[in-house]
Amino acid sequence: MASTSNSESPSVSDLEKSRSGLCEEFATITGTDSAVAQCYLAENDWEMERAVNSFFEADMERIFEEDFQESDCVPPKKKQKVEEEPSKECIDLTGDSPVARKPPDEDDGKLSLISWNVDGLDTDNLAERARGLCSYLVLYTPDVVFLQELIPPYVQYLKKRAVSYLIIEGGEEAYFTGMMLKKSRVKFLESEIVTYPTTQMMRNLLVAQVTFKGQKLCLMTSHLESCKGHAQERMKQLHTVMQRMKDAPDDVTVLFGGDTNLRDTEVAKVGLPSGVCDVWERLGKQEHCRYTWDTKANNNKTVPFVSRCRFDRIYLRPASKEGVPRLAPDHMALIGLEKLDCGRYTSDHWGLYCSFTAG
Repeated sequence: MASTSNSESPSVSDLEKSRSGLCEEFATITGTDSAVAQCYLAENDWEMERAVNSFFEADMERIFEEDFQESDCVPPKKKQKVEEEPSKECIDLTGDSPVARKPPDEDDGKLSLISWNVDGLDTDNLAERARGLCSYLVLYTPDVVFLQELIPPYVQYLKKRAVSYLIIEGGEEAYFTGMMLKKSRVKFLESEIVTYPTTQMMRNLLVAQVTFKGQKLCLMTSHLESCKGHAQERMKQLHTVMQRMKDAPDDVTVLFGGDTNLRDTEVAKVGLPSGVCDVWERLGKQEHCRYTWDTKANNNKTVPFVSRCRFDRIYLRPASKEGVPRLAPDHMALIGLEKLDCGRYTSDHWGLYCSFTAG
């Protein structure tokens, strides 16, 4: 009789390797170290999602009550729905003041967009950094905002301080993406969340159907898998995004923006469908807005090396149907380059501001 093999159960070395990998992923997602990762993972039976949720929930109440509570607008005990009217006691930090309102000559069908990883996972100075985001919304009055690395308290803050925007969330726990739509200019129709089946970092694709001055738009944002070692998963996610852009009806303009974590070689391997363009490339590859992750200029994260990458990208697929206006990019700039009073930037990423004209 043959002896029973132990190959059916993982060896000690395999288990250690697996758990070491989980610790590395946890540390990457939460911005912590391996010791913290091991503690939370062990307490949650080495289940990543449970461990990450536990990590954020542990600090959530303190952040919400201490950092985000303000004397003129006490947070509600229950989560507000998007459709609810804000309290009259809340001050809209993004309203159309005479200073912020767009001049008539800039309002002829032009669409403006901001895409930004706001680094909600970094809870230091989070309230001031959230106010910093609102100040940029006042300055640029974007019609559409794509946000990545949101956490629930950040969203609650925005719902109270950016009430001129409709906020669509790509999740409810841990961290997730979101969209903000200027209520006076963009009409929301419907949204959906597309899952990435093999993600290890709880990533997905948030999609919204809207109209803007009579034009049909499909808006998409995502935070693709992080870190060099997850290139294969990241490329699979990019393929999903590109397939959705390609399959959209020909009378719909598709706009994608987000923290892609992409390297140019990865994009080349996946390829862009016919009709889809990288907006930065279309505008001439301007050097001043190339690097959205730049540890040489942005010191929010303390790292022992200089890293300059074009992680944050915007892709456009204009409508192709005859008679339908075609959006074309006409301007791109980095935002968030000014330090706040706390001595830090709004995020460890620069934001991307882009405008489009209809032709």
